Amino acid sequence: MEVFHAQTQLKEHLESIISSKKTIGFVPTMGAIHQGHLSLLQQALNQNDIVVVSIFVNPTQFNNQQDLDKYPRTLERDVALIKMLSDNIIVYAPTVDDIYNGTTIAQKFEYDGLESEMEGANRPGHFDGVGTIVKMLFEIIKPTNAYFGEKDFQQLQIVRKMVQKNNLDVNVVGCPIFREESGLAMSSRNERLSEKAKQKATYIYKVLQEAKDVFQKSDVKQTVDYVTAAFKKETDFTLEYFVVANEDNLQTVHQKETDKKYRAFIVAHIEEVRLIDNIALN
Repeated sequence: MEVFHAQTQLKEHLESIISSKKTIGFVPTMGAIHQGHLSLLQQALNQNDIVVVSIFVNPTQFNNQQDLDKYPRTLERDVALIKMLSDNIIVYAPTVDDIYNGTTIAQKFEYDGLESEMEGANRPGHFDGVGTIVKMLFEIIKPTNAYFGEKDFQQLQIVRKMVQKNNLDVNVVGCPIFREESGLAMSSRNERLSEKAKQKATYIYKVLQEAKDVFQKSDVKQTVDYVTAAFKKETDFTLEYFVVANEDNLQTVHQKETDKKYRAFIVAHIEEVRLIDNIALN
């Protein structure tokens, strides 16, 4: 397995691969690798000649310096886990300076309003940071296919929009949420939870499943009211938001239409850890 810390060396290594027209699958991560990441890498391995994974905690997408400082950095463990999956995966683990060249500032992007919903409304500038790092990584690696999990569904739609608006030659592949047996969505943030909180956090997916059932039998308001009431009963949680949104434009909806696809999005805090999840409602 080859691990690169400098983009110049990585580009040199990939040059012959790109010129030979071999397909490159790419999985961008912020490290703290778990089974969700490995499932993305497995799909990339199945569908491409070469697979690259990046491990980089991107500072420009954090609004909270404390959150950035607390984010787990476990490169040695990450590389070992990736190697167990395949010895042929290329790892790119750059420094901040290697990526940003001394100017750690996000570019400004237009996402046709996708950036103003949900996470964008609560974390101003977050998606400029996401767009900046993903665009940079695409330009360095030049992937054929790039793989993103649907747990960060808004991010997936943002990346698709960024690729479209910048005419980037990469196919963005959305992959189903990988869950623990308990139903808890796999996340690097789960490592910050105590065992007790991790067990309690399964409540999030349980309520999402119940919300889907309510939505199919009634309307949007009753669905939102049901989830709000469910989290008021569980004092270990702080519900930041729950919304039902149009899957395409991510706009919050208040009334169902028969020809639209809908998805429920939730953010809840437990033990000061911010957990996100979502579920398709149709």
